[in-house]
Amino acid sequence: MRKAVFAGLALTLLTTACAASQETAAVSQDYLVFYPPGQGGAATDAVEAVGGDVLSEDAQLGYLVARAARLPSGPAIVGVMPDRPIGEVARVKPAAKPVARPAAGPRRAAVKDEPLAGRQWDMRMIGATASGSYKKQIGNHKVLVGVIDTGIDGRHPDIAPNFNRKLSRNFVTDRPKDPKGKNLDGPCEHKGCKDPADVDDDGHGTHVASTIASPLNGIGIGGVAPGVSLVNLRAGTDSGYFFLKPTMDALKYAGDNGIDVVNMSFYVDPWNFNCPANPADTPAQQSEQKAIIAGMTRAVAYARARGVTLVSAIGNGSTDLGDPKQDTGSPDYPSGAAKSRKIDNTCLNVPAELPGVIAVTSVGPSKRKAVYSDYGAEQADVAAPGGDTLDTGTSLKGAAREILAAAPQKALRASTSIDAKGQPLTSSVIRECKNGTCSYYQYLEGTSMAAPHVAGVAALLVARFGKPGRGGLELDPARLESLLYASTYDRGCPASGNYRYSADATHVCVGSTAKNGFYGNGIVSALKAVTIPGT
Repeated sequence: MRKAVFAGLALTLLTTACAASQETAAVSQDYLVFYPPGQGGAATDAVEAVGGDVLSEDAQLGYLVARAARLPSGPAIVGVMPDRPIGEVARVKPAAKPVARPAAGPRRAAVKDEPLAGRQWDMRMIGATASGSYKKQIGNHKVLVGVIDTGIDGRHPDIAPNFNRKLSRNFVTDRPKDPKGKNLDGPCEHKGCKDPADVDDDGHGTHVASTIASPLNGIGIGGVAPGVSLVNLRAGTDSGYFFLKPTMDALKYAGDNGIDVVNMSFYVDPWNFNCPANPADTPAQQSEQKAIIAGMTRAVAYARARGVTLVSAIGNGSTDLGDPKQDTGSPDYPSGAAKSRKIDNTCLNVPAELPGVIAVTSVGPSKRKAVYSDYGAEQADVAAPGGDTLDTGTSLKGAAREILAAAPQKALRASTSIDAKGQPLTSSVIRECKNGTCSYYQYLEGTSMAAPHVAGVAALLVARFGKPGRGGLELDPARLESLLYASTYDRGCPASGNYRYSADATHVCVGSTAKNGFYGNGIVSALKAVTIPGT
C-alpha cells in the first residue's frame, strides 16, 4: 500500500494538504460535492448559492463536480473536497455488451517450479507451488483481476502473457510539480502527461500484479493464480498519491466491465484516517473527510453490487484500528501540511475499513504478525505473507524475509538499484536472464504485499466456482468471501495475548483462534482454495 499501506515504505506515512477553508478560499477551483440520495437538485442549488457552477454530475455515486470560490454547505451537502488536478482523465464509457475476454490458456500436462521459486517462502506458506495448488488449478484467463495501483509494467516478461491490454486503463494524469512548485511526478514522459496503460514508473503496482498472477513460463517466479488475467486500473500517480476521483473512477470501471477481483494496496489521500467530526480539524477539513468516506463507500458498493470482490491492504502503521490514538501523517499533500491530532474509532482508514472490503494483515516467514501491520478485532478479515525483515523466527536473512516479485527495469534504474549495464546494486534486486532477455525482481514488504496473495486466492476460487456470465466467469462476492474464509488455516493469538516486538512496541491480540485481530479468519491458503469441497 502506498504511504501508510505501501510496500517497501512500510512504516512511512507521506503527507497532503487540506482544502482551504470557506473563509480563506478566494480563487475558484473544482470540488467534488457529495449529496444524499435524490438530492442532486438541492445540491446544485447550494453550489449556485455561493456563486459556483456545476460542471458535471455522477448520479450513480451521488456527487457533483463543481467550480466555486467558496465551499457550498447546507442539508443537501454530505461532504466536499477539492478535485485534485492530478487525475483528470477522459470519461470511459461502460461496456455496452459483454466484455470479450481471452480464451482460457492451455493447461500444462506437467507443472514445474519457476527458476526463482526457491526464494518464494510466501508461496510455500500458502501452498502455491508445483507440488501444491498448481497441480490442481492455476486459474483461467476468463478470470479478470484488476489492480488499482501505480500501474502495471505490461511488457515485463513475467507479466506480459497474462496482461489484458485491451481492458487496462489509466485514470490519472501525472503532474510535474505540486502547488508549491516542488517536484512531484517529474517531467512529463508522454503526451498530455498521461502514461500508457502498460506503464509503471514506480514499481509498486507491478510487484502487486506479479504476486497475483506471474505466469508459469519458465521465467522468474510464479504468482498465486498464474493462469488468470491482469487488468491495470491505475489510480495512483508516479509520486504515489491516490486521490478520490480517479480511485472512484477505477472502481466504477471495474463494476461496469466485468472485473472479478480488485486489489487495493493503498489509502485514499490526503487523510490516513478520515474523521467526520474531529474537533482538531477545520470545518473544511471535516467536510473533505466526509466526502472521502461517502464517495468511497458508494464506489465500493457500486462495484460489489456488480460482482466485484474487493481486497485491501489493512495498513502499515502498527496500529490497532479498533482503538487508534494518534494520526501524525495527515493531511499529506503537499509536503509539510501534516499535523498531529488525536483520533478514535470513529475515524476510518479508507478503503480498508469500508463495508464489503476484505482487509488483509501481514505476516512474516515465521507466521508472526508483521511488526508494521495494522490490526484489529473488527477490522482484520484474513492474513497473508507480506514480509518482515525484523522477523527473528526464521533462518532467512535480510531482504530474503520480504516478498520477491517482478519490478520494472526503468523504475529500478531511476532509483539507482541497477547500474548502466543492468547489474543490481543492492541485494534487494534480482536479475534473471534467459535466451538473451533479462527480467528483474525486487524484495518488498508491507500489507501491500500481503493483499495480492489474497486477491490471487480469490481469483482461484472464481476459476473453480464461477459460472459463465458477462463474457467470462462470475461469482457472487458474498459467496466468494465465504469460500475464501473456508480456505484459511486458523491461527490464534499468542499464548500471552500480545506480542512484544521491542521495548516500546507491544501489540495486543483480541479474539479466538477462529477469528482474532492479528489474523482475522486465518492465513489464506491457495492449496485449500483449490481442494475444498464445493457447496
